Formats: sequence, structure tokens, C-alpha cells
Amino acid sequence: MRKILNFTRSMRFGLILLMLVAVFSVVGSVIPQGREISWYAQNYSSAHALILSLRLNDVFNSWYFALVMALLCLNLTLCSVLRIKNVVRAADGETRRAAALPDERYLTAEGLERLRDHLQNMHCRIERVGDCAIYTKNGFGRYGSFITHLAILLTVVLGAAALYLPTVTDRTCLPGESVVMDDGTRIRVADFRIEDSSGRLDFTSRINVTLPDGRQSGEREIKVNYPLSFGEYKIYQQTYATAGAITVTNPENGGVDELRLTETVFLSLDGVNGVWYQGVYPDFVIDPSGNVTIVSSSSGHYENPVYEAIIASDGDYMSILAFPGDEIEVGGLSFRFDTPVEYPGLRIKHTPGLINALLLAAFVLMIAGLYVTFFCEPVLVKTDGEGYAVGGTKPERMRIELSELLSPYETTEEEEK
Repeated sequence: MRKILNFTRSMRFGLILLMLVAVFSVVGSVIPQGREISWYAQNYSSAHALILSLRLNDVFNSWYFALVMALLCLNLTLCSVLRIKNVVRAADGETRRAAALPDERYLTAEGLERLRDHLQNMHCRIERVGDCAIYTKNGFGRYGSFITHLAILLTVVLGAAALYLPTVTDRTCLPGESVVMDDGTRIRVADFRIEDSSGRLDFTSRINVTLPDGRQSGEREIKVNYPLSFGEYKIYQQTYATAGAITVTNPENGGVDELRLTETVFLSLDGVNGVWYQGVYPDFVIDPSGNVTIVSSSSGHYENPVYEAIIASDGDYMSILAFPGDEIEVGGLSFRFDTPVEYPGLRIKHTPGLINALLLAAFVLMIAGLYVTFFCEPVLVKTDGEGYAVGGTKPERMRIELSELLSPYETTEEEEK
């Protein structure tokens, strides 16, 4: 049992866990997360079964990732946080123990004066213990390792909170329209494109986020794997779709409605005669006899869109296919089929602001801990009337520094006597 405990609190176990976190993070970056099962079957035809069985499509919500994170927190707690009492115990009474150190090197009177001047120029604090003077500086440096490990632990815990506590909402939004969140945040889609100017698939939305306090992000582009972070929100380009576009005109009063349709709907003036909009499809094929066959699925831009609709007129129903630019009149209305409109599906992630603030504070604390560890090494030097000794947790650098400075002034113990 003790062997297991010692291994659990060891640095080796901590490094293994950090390597596993790094591996899972790479996998979660290489394999798109949270897509539909059919998407993995289509894009990873030879490996999709393995991806789904190992939950590589949702790595960060898998049981094994949660287990590794929990073990990492346990390791950091046992490895460093609980050892603070040993650090405090070692610091308590350190000057008294330093006063009992035997002289490591003996100096002439001039050397002792040179040593005192050097330590005073280092702004060391002086404490008298009997006939000895104890020079100390950067006593807090012994806590650098503790601060660093504590910051790593807080980063892991708060990072997990930032991963699991946010609410995720999937919304669609037509260009020119807005999505309003529960807290009043407004996300407006200015426009959306599936392909760039060269015809390459691009899937880019241009959006503007307005927070409840009035702050705006300005129009910013988001792409797959390039989300927008603003305020407490992170907005991803998640998917896309194509809406039918029909302009309805009432010749009697000149009224015009430009409709964007994403589902089946009946367009009518009297509730009896009109057009049942069924859907819009990406392409069609005309055989030699003139018959039109609809191509129901396609990726990317609709090259040759075709509409499917049902005309209701005086109790008769007729299915038709219409193309952009076609226009029909029924039930006292004119219906013009326009170029379909492409629109994005957004994944909107809302993280409580306190989590982000605490996570940032943990990063700052980690930087401070690393600075204290590497640049604020404790100084502890004991001097008396004959020589000096170096103590503390990391005395080697100070020993070398003083040896180089004071070597011309060294004497032997016999000479002192």
C-alpha cells in the first residue's frame, strides 16, 4: 500500500498523467469533436467504428479523460500541496540552525569586511544569534515550488470547470437576422458563404456580437476551428444549410414579402388556394426524354437548385418543380422562386465569467510561482569573527559566488588560531 501511495505522489506519475492529457488533447484537436455519427462514417470510413467505440469523437467528455484529470489532481495534491507543512517546518527556526553551522571557509579581517559589504549590497536582512550574524534574503523563494504546483492544480480544476460547466446551444440563423440569448446577448449573422472566391469550400460566417451592457465585437469572421471569443461567449461555425427563397407579391395592394423558408409551409391568402413549399434541392438531372430527376444530397454550394412545391387551386393539387426565376400566380398572389439562401448553424458556448477570471488568475499565479522558483532563490549566510557558512535549501550557487569573490582572502583554520 505504501508503494502505491509513494508512486501516486511521485513526479514520475505526474509526468505520465501530463503526457496522457497532452495525447488526448492532440487527438481531440485532430479528430473533430461532437459531430453526427454519419459524419464520422463518411469521413473516416475505415476507422469510424474504432473512433466511436473509444469515444474519440468526444474525448473531453469520456470517462478515461475524466479519470486522468482526477488522478492528476490527486497527484498534485499529494505531491506538493500537502507538503507545505514540511516547507513551513523547515523555515521555522532556520536562523538558529544556521548559527550552529560550522564555518566552511575562514577569512581574513579584510575578507570578512568584503563579505559583509557584499551581503549588504544584496539587501540581505540581518539577524543576530549570539556572536553570529545571519544574512537572509528571498526567504519566500522556498515556497516557489509549492506556489507553482498549487497553480497547476488550480489550472486543472478550473480548466475542468471551464470544460464541463459551460452551456452549449446550437442555433441556426439566416443572414441579416439575429439570435438572442437568455441574458439578452444578441448574435447577428451579417452574411455566410460556403465557398470562397476560388470555389474552395470555406464555410465562413461574418457575425457581430452585442453583449447586454452594449459592448460589441464588431463584424468578425468565424470558420471551422476558428471560433470567436467575446465576453462570456465562444461562437463556433458548426454546420450549414440552405433555405428556400420565395418572393410573394399581392397585385391588388402591391404588398411584397421576401420569405426565407427552412421547413414545409403553406403560403396562401385565403387559406385554401396557394403554394405548399416542400423544399429546395441542390441539383437535378434531365434525361433525354425531358424528365427531371432531383439530386437530393450534395456537399457545398447548390450549383443547380430546384424547388419542389404543390399548387393548391380550387381543391386541385399539383406537384411542380420550379427553378430560380420561375414565377407562378395562384390564389390572387404571385410567387417568384429566387436563388436559395445559405445560412450557418452556430454552436454557442457560454462560460460563466467568474470561471474565466479565476482561470486567468491561476495562470498568473503559475507565472509568479515559476518566477519565484527560478529567480528568487533563498539566500542564507552565517558569518562570525573567523569565516562563514552557507545554508538554505539551495546553497550551491551562493557557495560558488562567494568562493569566487572571497578566494583571495581565505585562510586556514590553523592560521586563524
